Amino acid sequence: MTEWDVKKLRILRTLRDRGTVTATAEALLMTPSAVSQQLTNLARQLGVPLLEAQGRRVRLTDAAHLVLRHAEVVFAQLERADAELTGYLRGEAGEVRVGAFSTAVPALVVPAIRLLRSEDRPGPEVRVREAEAAEAYELLSSGDVDLALSLAAHAPTARDPRFALVPLLADPLDVALPAGHRLAETPGLRLADLSSEPWIFGGSGPWSEITTAVCEAAGFVPEQAHSASGWTAILAMVEAGLGIALIPRMASRERSDGVVMRVLDADQPRRHVVAAVRQGAERGPAVARVLGALRAVAESRHSTIQ
Repeated sequence: MTEWDVKKLRILRTLRDRGTVTATAEALLMTPSAVSQQLTNLARQLGVPLLEAQGRRVRLTDAAHLVLRHAEVVFAQLERADAELTGYLRGEAGEVRVGAFSTAVPALVVPAIRLLRSEDRPGPEVRVREAEAAEAYELLSSGDVDLALSLAAHAPTARDPRFALVPLLADPLDVALPAGHRLAETPGLRLADLSSEPWIFGGSGPWSEITTAVCEAAGFVPEQAHSASGWTAILAMVEAGLGIALIPRMASRERSDGVVMRVLDADQPRRHVVAAVRQGAERGPAVARVLGALRAVAESRHSTIQ
């Protein structure tokens, strides 16, 4: 296959545009002899004569013009590649695959994507995958996602060399009561006031652990009356008077008029949301742009909570 040397082809194109070897050398900050040598080598590589004498000057052969017609296509593609690479280095291109648990998608990920799209410069393509918080690190390890939102309770230790963790948000946990509950309007409601109530939470997994830990910190073990993992199902049971439940503030917008959400100011239970990436990936321009948008959304939510 013929060897095409882009550097030498640029010299040939400059000679065509400038007209003389001397003017070409000046434009490219080379010596005339170096220009001549490079073009001689290019002719040898391509196997065709590129220049012919015309008095004291040289002119391009028909073969040289044919070569340049094809070279222009290459130059144009290289310009596009250079522009795209520059955009990538600025975090304006590339793809970031985000894995996020269900409540984080509408509360954090979607607003972050909207924020990126609203900026004056282009942003990377973001692909979203809903996944349980406990799956985040498996997905990162396998390369199925580039960034994952998880709960700090499921995060590896800071000494784990595989991942970098970025704290995002302390999401308050409110208690959901049926609208007609005897404690629905009680001022200064505390978790301890609800120790004898039937509770609704998952049979296993993160939410079971969080509910149990929060209640135990308040001095009691919750009696599990019903088991469910989805917020729609949990809130429907609360509305029906089947029990009460802790609901993350990020999920509370799913509630109906038949459910009263009470803020537990005295207890202030929280679940901590973190972003995780493979170690070192946080310095990648595209991932850094998405992380920045997630931080901005989380900070906005934090300010609203306060």
